[in-house]
Amino acid sequence: MDRLQTLLSFLEMDPSDDFTRFAIAMEQVKAGRDSEAHSWFLQILERNPRYIGVYYHLGKTLERMGRIDEAADVYTRGIAQARSVNDHHAASELEGALFDLS
Repeated sequence: MDRLQTLLSFLEMDPSDDFTRFAIAMEQVKAGRDSEAHSWFLQILERNPRYIGVYYHLGKTLERMGRIDEAADVYTRGIAQARSVNDHHAASELEGALFDLS
């Protein structure tokens, strides 16, 4: 069983596990399947908008897909979420990603 299949089986055992969803999304990124990764990242944020690490990777995925305005929006929302939980490091990384878009 490959890594993706293993992760999918983990998710079947615990459908509430957003860490496994994140790992699945990252496997999709590694395989060059940005559209699939995008869907997984969105699932996580719909369930848990305070999953701060998703904003950076979703933004980068959108950038690769040529959806720059959407990436900027994701980074901006991520900055706000990171600040709301006092995650200054994540806020700074997201600010850098947003700055790099301009």
